[in-house]
Amino acid sequence: MKINFLLVGALAGLTGVLLGAFGAHGLRESLSPAMLTIYKTGVDYQMWHALALMGVALLLRYNPDEKSLIRAGWFFLLGIVFFSGSLYILACFNMKGLGMVTPVGGVFFIGGWVLLALFSLKDKPIVSGYNEINESD
Repeated sequence: MKINFLLVGALAGLTGVLLGAFGAHGLRESLSPAMLTIYKTGVDYQMWHALALMGVALLLRYNPDEKSLIRAGWFFLLGIVFFSGSLYILACFNMKGLGMVTPVGGVFFIGGWVLLALFSLKDKPIVSGYNEINESD
């Protein structure tokens, strides 16, 4: 299945900003400081991985069939859903049992970064034309 990781990253960034604003202004009175911290952790990780998704999308423009990049994008997306999503639900609805899902999201995040690192080790330019540009200097 083909997915537009630039769009997904932009939407993850957009919803991260909206959820962050909601947490800072709408939940301040109803959640304990500990639960607000958990909620904020979800927002922070969502925002960082929204940027990672956008980076993957840009790399895919030059390497459209690169399996490690496609998998990294999916891992980052699944990490946002499982890690950040579980923290939002845990904080807002005090569903402590959902805390078991959060590490699954963390594993997806780690896997995405490992896949991105493995892509960087491939013996080819990350961006086509990169070597030609540098050789002309």
